[in-house]
Amino acid sequence: MANIILIGFMGSGKTTIGFRLARALGWHFVDTDEKIEKLTELTVSRIFKKHGEIRFRSEEKLMVQKVAALDRTVIATGGGVPVFAGNVTVLKQGGIVIWLKAAPEIVLDRIGKSRNRPLLRKYRDLDQVKGLVEERARFYEAAADLIIDTGDKTHDQIVSEIINSLRGQLS
Repeated sequence: MANIILIGFMGSGKTTIGFRLARALGWHFVDTDEKIEKLTELTVSRIFKKHGEIRFRSEEKLMVQKVAALDRTVIATGGGVPVFAGNVTVLKQGGIVIWLKAAPEIVLDRIGKSRNRPLLRKYRDLDQVKGLVEERARFYEAAADLIIDTGDKTHDQIVSEIINSLRGQLS
């Protein structure tokens, strides 16, 4: 296996779990949004505001291609990565894709009133978040080799569940 790729809605735990999982495995950790911010010298919010979503998705697609070619890396992707054409194929070629699934109520609780998440400007209440989570769920499910519900588990429990589920595939 080359990499472990984490997908899921914002607030599902991709960055936190990804960092902890990489540490537990002795692998590298990469967050695609952080890499895009470093490359462009703009926050994701600023890219959306200044250049629009199309430009951000273009940067994201290029970053997915770059990080999927890494080895022994846990990759936390942006929440929209599996929704956009071509990204899933590239990710699946790069490793095992794991959907960190969280209920909309949990997502909203975790992300709260965060101002650094561009989609939260459009989706502010539970019904709106539910709608977007449901819309994206089919993309996440189609992309995932493994689904982990993060809802009522600790970070350590989630990391252990991933490692146990992949036992024999990790090298």
